[in-house]
This record gives sequence, C-alpha cells and structure tokens, in this order.
Amino acid sequence: MKWLRNTYIYLKNVSRERLMVLFLVSMMGVAFFIAAFSNVQPKTYEIEQFSDAAETIRSPVTIENEEETERKTREVIQSVEDRFNISNEITNEQTAYIEEVFEAIAKMKQSQQPNNASRTLDEDPDAPPTSQEQLTQLNKLLSPEITDSISDGVLYDLLNTDVEKLEEGKELLIKSVEGIMKNGVSAENIERARDEVEQTINFSSFDNDLKSSLIELSGFAVTENSFFDAGKTAEARKEAASNVEPVVIRAGEVIVQQGQTITTETYEELALVGVLDSKYNKFPIIGLALIILLMMVVTNHEIGVFKKNNGVDKSKLGAIFFISLIILIVMKTGSLYTTSVNQLYFAVPAATGALLVKLLLNERLAIVLSVIYAILGSILFNGQIPGSLNVEAGTYFFFSQMAAVIFLGRSTDRLAILKAGIGMSAVNIVAILTFLFLSSEKYSIPDIFMQSGYGVIAAFLSAVLTFGLMPFFEAGLGILSDYRLLSLAKPNQPLLRKILTEAPGTYHHSIMVANLSETACDAIGANGLLARVGAYYHDIGKTARPHFFIENQMGATNPHDRLQPRESAEIIISHPYEGADILKNHKFPQPIIDIAEQHHGTSLLKYFYYKEQDKNKHTKEEDFRYPGLKPQTKEAAIICISDAVEAAVRSLNEPTERKIDELVASIVEDRLMDGQLSECPLTLKDLDKVHRTICETLKGMFHSRIQYPIKEAK
Repeated sequence: MKWLRNTYIYLKNVSRERLMVLFLVSMMGVAFFIAAFSNVQPKTYEIEQFSDAAETIRSPVTIENEEETERKTREVIQSVEDRFNISNEITNEQTAYIEEVFEAIAKMKQSQQPNNASRTLDEDPDAPPTSQEQLTQLNKLLSPEITDSISDGVLYDLLNTDVEKLEEGKELLIKSVEGIMKNGVSAENIERARDEVEQTINFSSFDNDLKSSLIELSGFAVTENSFFDAGKTAEARKEAASNVEPVVIRAGEVIVQQGQTITTETYEELALVGVLDSKYNKFPIIGLALIILLMMVVTNHEIGVFKKNNGVDKSKLGAIFFISLIILIVMKTGSLYTTSVNQLYFAVPAATGALLVKLLLNERLAIVLSVIYAILGSILFNGQIPGSLNVEAGTYFFFSQMAAVIFLGRSTDRLAILKAGIGMSAVNIVAILTFLFLSSEKYSIPDIFMQSGYGVIAAFLSAVLTFGLMPFFEAGLGILSDYRLLSLAKPNQPLLRKILTEAPGTYHHSIMVANLSETACDAIGANGLLARVGAYYHDIGKTARPHFFIENQMGATNPHDRLQPRESAEIIISHPYEGADILKNHKFPQPIIDIAEQHHGTSLLKYFYYKEQDKNKHTKEEDFRYPGLKPQTKEAAIICISDAVEAAVRSLNEPTERKIDELVASIVEDRLMDGQLSECPLTLKDLDKVHRTICETLKGMFHSRIQYPIKEAK
C-alpha cells in the first residue's frame, strides 16, 4: 500500500500546484480586466442641449449616422431628373410631313398646266388654273394629317412663293425642327420648343408672309416625341442613392470642442455614439474578457512548461504576478498622461518586465510574457476608444522587450543590464523613427529628437527599475537569481571561509562536487550555476564537528573508533540538517538550503549499518538511513550522485577510465534502485547524460601525468 500512499501524495501535490497556478493566472486576469475596463467602456456625460461643453468630447466608437445618411440620400434622389424616351420615329415622321408639303408645292409649280378635266364647258381650257383649283389639287396630293392641321391660307402663301425662297424656307424649317426634336419634346416643354423654332424663323431674312407660313408649319411639325420612362427614372435614382457615402462618425473624432455650444445636431450625435447613455454596453466588456482569457490561457500554458522544466513554487509564481502587476501599473499610469499629440508611451519602461523575468526565471517565459504585455499595452494606450487597439504602441513595446531579452544574453554580470539598456535604446530609436517615417505627417528635427529621447528614457528607466527591483524579488520573495548565486560563490563569503578554515578537506571535496555537478547540469539543461553554488554549501553541516568526517582528519586519530556505530551514524546523519539550519540562520535562499538538506536523501549509511549488524543481527535498516527528504529537483539529485561519486573515486588506488565508468554506473544504479531519485524530475535519458558527463569530467581530472626522472645524489 506504500505505492498507493505515495501516488496519493504526488497527486495531491500536483493538484495543489495546479490550483496555485490557476489562482495566479486568475488574479492576473482580474487585474488586467480592471485596468483595461475604462479603455473599452465609453465615458458618459450629463449634458443639456444648447449648453456649452465643459470638455472636448470624442466619439468612443465608429458608427454610421443613419438619419444623416438618409437625409443625404433623399436629397440626391430628389435631384435626379426624370428620364424620358425620345422617339426618333416621330421626329422622322414630322420632318417627312414638311418635306411632303414642299415637294407637293414644288410639283404644283412645275405643272402650271390647266386642268381641263376639272373645268366646265363655259371656261377657257387654255387659261391657267385658279388659286382655288391649285389648292384643291394640292389638298388632293397632301396627306390628311397635313390638310387637317394646316390652313389653306398657309398653303396659298406657299404656292405664291418663288421656288428659291421655298427651298431656303424648307431647309431652315427642317433643320430647326430636327434640332429641337432631337433633344426631345415633352408635353411640358412643347410650347417652349415651338417658341424656339419660331424665334429662329423670325430671325431669318424671309418676308413676313413666308415667315408666318413657316411658323404655322413649325407648330404642326413640332410635336411631343419624348415620353416619361418610369423604369429608367427609378434605376437612375437607385444608382444615385447607391453612390451616396454613408455619414460615419469615426472613433476618436471630435464631436464637440470644449466651450462649444451643443446644438441640436451635436446633441443627436452625442446620443448616437452613446456618451449620453448611462447604461453600459456589454459587448466591449465581453470582448475585453475574451482577449484577456486568451492571454491567460497562453500564460497558464507557459507557466506549465516552466514548471515542468524548472519547477515552480510560491516565490516564482509570486514573482510572475508582481512583475505583471508592476508593468500593468507603469503602463496604466503612462496611459493617463498620453494623448494623440505627446505619444508618451514611447517613454514607458515596459522592458522592465522582460528583464526581470529573464533574470529571475527564464528566457522563454520572458518572451511569452513580453508578447502578453505588448497586447496589454495596445489596449491601455488606445485613447479610451472602445473597439480599437493602439497597434503602434503594442509593436513598440514588443520590440523594446525583445531587445531587452536579446541584449541581456546569458551574462551573469550586473553590468549586463546596463549593456542591455544601451541595446534597448538603439532598438527603441529605430522603432520610433520607423513609425515617424511611415506616417504621412511631417515632423521637424526637434520633434524627431524629442521622440527619440523618449526611447532612450524608456530604456534607461527599464534598466534602473530592474536594478532597484531585483533585491526586492531576491530577498523579499526568495527568488534565486544568477547575480545572487554569483555573490554566494565568492571566496570571501563568510560561510565559504568557514568551511575552508574549519573543514579544509570538506571544502576541497565541495569544490570537486561543484565541478562535477555543474557540468552534468549543463548537459541536461538544468541550472548549472545553482548546482555549483549548492555544492559549495551542501556539506556546511560538517563544520559543526569537522573531525568526525574522514576528509578532515588529515591522518589524525579517527574519533569514531571510540564510538558505537549507532552513535557515529547519528553524528554523520545529522550533518545535512545541521547544515540546513546554518544556512537558514544566515538567510540563504531556499534552493541552497534544500540542496544541503536533500543531498543524501533517505540513503543508507552502509558502513556503520554493517558494522552494527555484525554486533546485532536484529539491527533495523531504518535506524541508519537519513530521514530525507529525497532530492526534489534535478540539481539536488545530481549533487546527490556527484557527492557519492567524488568520495568513491577518491578511494580508488588507480582511477583508470574503466574503473571510473564502472564506479559511476554502480552509484547511479544504486541511487536509482534505492528510490533516491523517485521524487525528482530526472529521466532515464537525463541519467545517461549525467553518467557520461561525470565520467568525462573525472577522466579529465585524473588524467595520466609524465613521470619525471629523479636525479640520484652522488
């Protein structure tokens, strides 16, 4: 049932860790939502019509003014003229009637022969036809439509006009009629059309009788040939309406300036964009919640990846939360003073978060959180215009943070932050100049220098804030950064000097374990620097009774010879926990304390166990085992292996490559079979790499040397 109990404890710990992560992510999401709420929910005003605006009011949304669009469309439709169909057949028919009249008259003039058939016996057959006879004959030649509309007096005058004048009158009349009817003559403008032809005839040089005749003919010829087309008219109006651009109020557009009188039209626009409505619009809030949910899902996934590779505890989760909160506060504060004119977001030190996350946690998480902070910045700096994102601000924050991650590199020197600040300044300036040159606005040289100065300020503030906040996270939350590890690894550190002076053998043993552990950790992607520093202090407990440990006896009498095996075991077994107490008293980071406490796990102190068993066959193995905990991290597990390997290799008379390889393999197998590695995240693949790396390192330490000849004294 022991395995069942261990499984239950494991699942319980996993569930607790998941709940911690979910709680952290939820708190981050709530903080982001509260900070960004005002950026998606429009501000409302209590304004009376015809009063003066107390401040400049901009539209929070992009919306169509449907009433204004309808009014504009209505005006356009009304301006469209009716469409008519012009009948060319009617035009041709009327001009044909004119030609018929003149051709008939011309024919009459050519035949000036007496019509004997129509004369009585008393009349002279050689006499020319009378006017009445000519009119009678002409009426017979003309169509009824002509004779019914044109009086005999007109025909008589035309018959008495010479041929040349008739021809000129014909050409003028036909040309005028065709010209006026070509453009269409409707029932509404027929009189105007006839007047135009009449004026043309009046301006001619003909005599009055001919003019009168031509005018009467034009009155007959000019008739309606243009008819209203309902289909074409409707189509023209529809096309005109479709070309009307909607009247749109853009987000950020000024509706009323400060001090301007609020007219009826302005008041209607304010109501339309929703700034007079005290009710909240739920859709922007839902949108904000969804984008924050997506951001938190990504964050939760990346924390899970980080936990899998590096382990996670309350301090690391707290660091993620507080760094995010700091960046949120910095961005929100900057957004309160940023306008469309000053663009102060260029001076916001958003890269502080990327620097802190990379220094305190790891690079991958820093990159992912940089993307999250950039998206958050695009919301916070949207000018409180719901539905819009400041892509320029988000892009700037992204490149600034990426510059921080890239230029910080893997250096463990605090000056690396300053170097990263210089690199960030260059990237910030390039990004700002890119935005300036891409915009259509013209900037003066002073403006360019001022905007570039914002980028330098942002980089400088990021470096300064990182310097200032690092001690808070290191001391306040117990986060172990590379800088803290380097300070603990300095030879003048009091506890290291204590080991060196009081337990020199232990000191040199610790140095060897540190070398083995660091190379092994680097090989499997664990924290090599943490392993080195942890190895330096893993045996600090031996300084309580240094001469009870063989490496410090220097050929002196072994005090265990005077003690019972059980008593000796108690002294030896106590050193990890005494060391942990010493480290706690000196306010050491918890990972170093854990390594000191866990580096023997629950392993068996075999020498004294077998020695006691020779005396008492009923000796319990549990009495000679370390109480634990077993190693919980990769670094602690590797130090556990390296500690045993270093001590064992030192006991070899001739440490050949084969002996070293077999010894390391046996120790790794012993720790694995004894269950000492069951609670750490090392895989079998990792153990294989650890085995090979430790062997290579030991072979380098115990390489063969040249045997120098000794000159014999004569």
